[in-house]
Amino acid sequence: MKCNVSINSNQIQGTNKSVFTTLNTAINDFMNNTVWTNNVFETSERIECNMVINIKDQPTTESFTGTIQIQSRRPVYGSAYNSVMFNYLDNNFNFNYKEFDPLEFSENSYVSNLSSMLAFYAYIIIGLDYDSYSSKGGSLYFQKADKIVNNAQSSGALGWNFSENRGDRKNRYWLVNNILSSDYDPLRQFNYNYHRLGLDLMNQSVERGRLVIKDAVDALDKFYDSKPDPFMHYFQVTLDSKEDEIVQIFSQSPVEDKKKIFTFLAKVDPANPTKYAALKQ
Repeated sequence: MKCNVSINSNQIQGTNKSVFTTLNTAINDFMNNTVWTNNVFETSERIECNMVINIKDQPTTESFTGTIQIQSRRPVYGSAYNSVMFNYLDNNFNFNYKEFDPLEFSENSYVSNLSSMLAFYAYIIIGLDYDSYSSKGGSLYFQKADKIVNNAQSSGALGWNFSENRGDRKNRYWLVNNILSSDYDPLRQFNYNYHRLGLDLMNQSVERGRLVIKDAVDALDKFYDSKPDPFMHYFQVTLDSKEDEIVQIFSQSPVEDKKKIFTFLAKVDPANPTKYAALKQ
């Protein structure tokens, strides 16, 4: 993995800022030097991602509360363009860290909340990437993420349990639960069709690639209407990563195609119609 980590500690008062520098280094090393998959890749082939950690409070010397914004990207075949695969905000990024202690992780047991959260997102990122290259190709990594959830549930830390966030079901438990549910197979198929059969074709034929993507969005529309559950967390995560790109792809399409895409996006994201204004021109 090729992950760039940054930590914002501006809200924390005090003189010992060195702990955040050490923490940044530790997380960068953990994300980039852990062997997450048995498949061998060149350095240039590693999945690119950014993690922005915002530390909001430091209740004790070794405890921290904050958020993490994660974004991963996938190169599009035959181009210099990178497509956003995952764009996610976790508001429960709370952990303990003792300066200079190594970050340790075990797939079979819970070691710490920090390493568990980082490993969870590493496997989600890898799973989404693999899903985009072969149909349901990321299942192994989603299963690993699910195992981390199961191991962490007894820790009492936020973000791991089904009983949290009952109002919207937006946490780590529900994210991987949705992905692994057969009810969400059409969404995983969308990931493959959109990227491997659509975007990767566009360097050969923009029109053919756009047509495949249009069919993929049509299928996404039907999936949304089927509503396998009232909250559809994984659907929203997918939409958050792709909606700007979909607008860009169809902004030069025939009027009827633009109208259809606009209708879909306005239906699933009614609070932000101005984001899709380019489709009405």
